[in-house]
Amino acid sequence: MTNLKTALEIATATHPGMVRSHNEDCIAADGDAGLAVLADGMGGYNAGEVASGMAVALIKDELGKQLSGKKPEDLDEQKAELLITEHAARANAAIFDSAQKEPQYSGMGTTLVVALWHDNRISVGHVGDSRLYRLRDGKLSQVTRDHSLLQEQIDSGMITKAQARHSQNKNLVTRAVGIDPEVDTEVHSYPVLVGDIYLMCSDGLNDMVTDEDIELTLSSLAANLPLAAQQLVQQACDNGGRDNVSVILVRVAKDYPARTSLMDKLMAWFR
Repeated sequence: MTNLKTALEIATATHPGMVRSHNEDCIAADGDAGLAVLADGMGGYNAGEVASGMAVALIKDELGKQLSGKKPEDLDEQKAELLITEHAARANAAIFDSAQKEPQYSGMGTTLVVALWHDNRISVGHVGDSRLYRLRDGKLSQVTRDHSLLQEQIDSGMITKAQARHSQNKNLVTRAVGIDPEVDTEVHSYPVLVGDIYLMCSDGLNDMVTDEDIELTLSSLAANLPLAAQQLVQQACDNGGRDNVSVILVRVAKDYPARTSLMDKLMAWFR
């Protein structure tokens, strides 16, 4: 059975960008638990920073604590998706309650992406327009679908993806964590392959850097994830950096099945 810490290579980077005075993005990753969390806060003053920080801290600490006592075979797809949904709901309740009690935090909220790697699969939950991408065999694909007015306009045929890049509605999300008493977290699971690179990012990256350039950067710097993460952030800043920009990169270095096959056990015994 492969340990998740050795199966996953993780690199992160975050920057306030070239316009904002402070960073309302928050990111965290736990290789032992196979967990990564990214949030992009919104709200007046420092409320967005508070919301994203609460979401990431609560999910990383509480979910990470639950996962630390589990064996890989204890976590199947259904359980993983349920854990993500439950902890997103807890974060939502905590942020919403704080906003109700503290006037300076009124209306604060955050986007959210939570990814959990288990049994050669990834379960991902998201709310808002922060994204998860996958690079496989040199080809980048967007895994999550934005919860935004812009995405609804694209889906309805009102505008094209090319036109969307120049739209004034880029930052209008239709779902966020902490805005309402309950949150609708979209959760799905997918099989992974050794060599896959997963990119979690705030919209400060994909608004400033095209998918084609993200693909090129990840493909050319695939052997050096920390450099790739820094380069993506730098590209966003070089292109204007109009928002905070954050990335989490996770490469699947080895298989991590929940159960070791008899053949694997025999091979290990003869080594």
